[in-house]
Amino acid sequence: MSNLGCEDLTASLAHRSRRLEPASDVWATLTDEGRRVMRREPMLTRTIERALLPHMGLADALAHRLAQKLASDDLGADCLAAMVADAMEADPGLVEAAAEDLVAIRDRDPACPDLLTPFLYFKGFHAVQAHRVSHWLWSNGRQHLARLVQSRMSEVFAVDFHPAAQLGRRILIDHATAVVIGETAVVEDDVSMLHEVTLGGTGKEGGDRHPKVRRGVLIGAGAKILGNIEIGEGAKIGAGSVVLSSVAPYTTVVGIPARVVGPPNTCMPALTMDQTIPG
Repeated sequence: MSNLGCEDLTASLAHRSRRLEPASDVWATLTDEGRRVMRREPMLTRTIERALLPHMGLADALAHRLAQKLASDDLGADCLAAMVADAMEADPGLVEAAAEDLVAIRDRDPACPDLLTPFLYFKGFHAVQAHRVSHWLWSNGRQHLARLVQSRMSEVFAVDFHPAAQLGRRILIDHATAVVIGETAVVEDDVSMLHEVTLGGTGKEGGDRHPKVRRGVLIGAGAKILGNIEIGEGAKIGAGSVVLSSVAPYTTVVGIPARVVGPPNTCMPALTMDQTIPG
């Protein structure tokens, strides 16, 4: 992929993913990409016009896109769009986080050639943005409305994120189906995970009972991380692993139960998406 060494490559990817690319710049890129796609594929004109062209910016377009996805008989699209727009107006960080997520997905996912693709189609992106809104509602004392959004996310996107769970920025949830994130879980910045990941508890205990996933962690498909444990910065969790104890930073673990394998990671695996086991 590059002539750079692993550490240089990680630093380059981290800089690219974190560079200040304001929501306004992301919006300009999205609309430009949308117009180019309409010229190449006229059948998508209605989709792109509805998703992008009537709107004033990323916040407005994202509010309407999420509303289209999550609307139901209980809460119509107009009410949902207004609710999401209110949340983004109250907390502009929600919009900037969405912009950073789009850039991170484009940079890390080899199946994603642009920003338009995840904005229109990727339910992992949609789920994370809907969760940000549900978390805002939860944090502002509107728990029942937050639970309604959580329920619709489960029905539409096949994920289950508790509204109290804390997600950082530049998050990639690839494929997304069957990802579960518990109430007291924390997912820091620059984390990547694949489908069927669970960040859960170990039973009936209450209180702080879910994993804390630190910056730059890569979690493979089907991994189950259970309990109030810490997954250290730059760690890699192999696909299908069951993790029941804390993982040191820059460590790879695999298996049931998970065990340490290979030498320490020298890269931030979430940025390189390197799922191989170090030799």
